[in-house]
Amino acid sequence: MTDRPVDAGLLNPDWAGTAVELATDDAAYVRAMLDAETALARAQAALGLAPAAAASAVAAVAAGLKPDMSALAQRARTGGNPVIPLVADLTAAVAERDPGAAPYVHRGATSQDILDTATMLIAFRALSRVLDDLDRTADALARLAAAHRDTPMAGRTLTQHAVPTTFGLKAAGWRSLVCAARDRLAAVRAALPAQLGGAAGTLAAFHAFAAAEPGAGTGPASGAGDGSAGDLGLRLVARYAAEVGLAEPALPWHTLRAPVADLAAGLAFAAGALGKLAADVLTLSRTEIGEVAEGSGGGSSAMPHKANPVRATLVAAAARQVPALASVLFGSLAAEDERPAGAWHAEWQPLRQALRLVGGAAADTAELTAGLRVRPGRMRANLGLTGGLIVSERLAAELAPLIGRAEAKRALTEAARRAAEEGTGLAEALRADPAVTHALPQAKLRELLDPAGYLGSAPALVDRALGRTERS
Repeated sequence: MTDRPVDAGLLNPDWAGTAVELATDDAAYVRAMLDAETALARAQAALGLAPAAAASAVAAVAAGLKPDMSALAQRARTGGNPVIPLVADLTAAVAERDPGAAPYVHRGATSQDILDTATMLIAFRALSRVLDDLDRTADALARLAAAHRDTPMAGRTLTQHAVPTTFGLKAAGWRSLVCAARDRLAAVRAALPAQLGGAAGTLAAFHAFAAAEPGAGTGPASGAGDGSAGDLGLRLVARYAAEVGLAEPALPWHTLRAPVADLAAGLAFAAGALGKLAADVLTLSRTEIGEVAEGSGGGSSAMPHKANPVRATLVAAAARQVPALASVLFGSLAAEDERPAGAWHAEWQPLRQALRLVGGAAADTAELTAGLRVRPGRMRANLGLTGGLIVSERLAAELAPLIGRAEAKRALTEAARRAAEEGTGLAEALRADPAVTHALPQAKLRELLDPAGYLGSAPALVDRALGRTERS
């Protein structure tokens, strides 16, 4: 017998070893499927569709069942999904414990009910870890934004110096995206639904069971406290959702894949939000810029002097992958009939990979922001690279009322050209223009050329982003 291949995440440093890996591995999926089976048995027992002893037997056996993962994966090829062989194993194990309980395993459900519910459980559990990391990141960014509220740095547009900004405003901007991602994922997580529809989404089998068992579904437990309507199928869905700990669906969603699409959208947004932060850190970490650095950069296999921005690199890699995975999940919205062939199956790996990538990116970003080193000295030095040109907008606004808009534009355009060609600063070039020197005393010109004096509302915007009305 040949060894089965092992995927330990060797080519996935973005998520290997993170909490979300364990929350989404094969064992986690099997556990979630068994949890769904247990919830189904308990829900049916609560409505009188199954003996309480049978539900207890299913729950006890499911809690201890540990199938051979490799064998289960190979057997899944026959029926096209892992639920079929897992149900066979669970039924056999229940029969050994209580033969009378075995017929109540998976009773009335279809494979997609169990796997969809398990997938929502996996997402629910994985997202709890993601949300924790996003909260950690938001807290770290709030501290950075507050500490550097007034720290001037070059604002850059289309790769070039534009006008001055502050690092606090940049950090506050990162935080706003992180908070938006967190809010979206929290809303998606709260709405993740259970799935129960039976063979074609009508729940007909459960009505048949009730007809065959007089008194089933009519006892006080049949709908007590679940807020559902009088229909047996609706009561069962409500109880099943409560048992499994997911939202109650309005309809079976075998081919109504809004829950998956909503999850995909939330994950893609989160990946992009974290990717924006990573992209900025990568740019600002360049040797020739050097305005920030990761607290513990990674080494190079060839160059001992390097401390690579590894965390930002991994986050950026995730941000490039998740949108493509989300496109597959959105494509599954176009699923035919009441049960699809292929569209459902196409979701499994992209959804798990998207959860893993976002989970890894969230963990990496939390670590990155907690240890980010900010270098105000380099920021100030870089502000001087253009010799004062970074505040040309300010000078234009100041000169226009004094010498006229057209003359101000002429003077600044000529001074900028001379400064670039002769290697002088903007101040020296402007001092050669009589119109400027007549209008602006030297002391005033020096004041206007200070980038730290042209920050606009940047500090106030930081305060607003952090929910402050005044500096604390």
